[in-house]
Amino acid sequence: MHQPTERINMRTTKNWKDYRLIDCSSSEKLEKWGDIVLIRPDPQIIWKTEHKSPLWNTAHGHYHRSEKGGGQWSFHKKIPESWVISYGDLKFNIRPTGFKHTGLFPEQAVNWDYMDNLIRNAGRPINVLNLFAYTGGATLACANAGASVCHVDASKGMVQWARDNAAVSGLSDKPIRWIVDDCEKFVAREIKRGRKYDAVIMDPPSYGRGPNQEVWKLDDCIFDLVKLCTGVLSDDPLFFLLNSYTTGLSPSVMAYILGETVGAKYGGSVSADEIGLPVEESKFILPCGSTAIWTAE
Repeated sequence: MHQPTERINMRTTKNWKDYRLIDCSSSEKLEKWGDIVLIRPDPQIIWKTEHKSPLWNTAHGHYHRSEKGGGQWSFHKKIPESWVISYGDLKFNIRPTGFKHTGLFPEQAVNWDYMDNLIRNAGRPINVLNLFAYTGGATLACANAGASVCHVDASKGMVQWARDNAAVSGLSDKPIRWIVDDCEKFVAREIKRGRKYDAVIMDPPSYGRGPNQEVWKLDDCIFDLVKLCTGVLSDDPLFFLLNSYTTGLSPSVMAYILGETVGAKYGGSVSADEIGLPVEESKFILPCGSTAIWTAE
């Protein structure tokens, strides 16, 4: 079988040692997290290629989607309740959750590296606001690079998970503020308090619930949320990173939003790309969402 050359504008990292995307086919991906092999669903994997790796048949755990929504794990081998994997200096507690997730999105490592480089080369103290911060991958990357970070997520459990990740990474003594709050309300209060940040990271979910349990859709509110966040940027901001897994928010759409908000106020430049993970068996890249980044230069 011939191996074609792939020419797609996609950012990815080759620096993972403890995570591997081995194969993907028929709406599922075969991954190795440290020593643990898991099979998880991914609806965008619409191709039905042959299962070449024997690990498909010997995986520790397999998440099965239900036709009624949600799903459940089935485990064929005993695994620990949680375990630790590393990415450079950073360490993360991995734990299969009730909705297919493991507590980490490994494709985000390419953004961690990008922000690390910007912060280390800024030549000044950088204060970062991380919204919808989940288990803290970006928070740890920025703190490890020398920034002060405000980590905000509406889930108390996710913020505690992030704090545990900071502890296992040896970053507990870094200047990180841990905030459990609705992100939009928190930003509005920060504006009233006059608090400023040199960088903003946003990785919002496709859907969510507001403070009064109303359901909101990211497509409907993302522009207003980004525009609101320009109110907490300092006079000399370093970057604004917007990430999305929402199908309707293409890289070019997110770039347009940043250009019309942050760019309109500060100039600078905007770049946007898909991000992805290399697949060992096919040598192709599995797309895993999109990122748009505004920078001052």
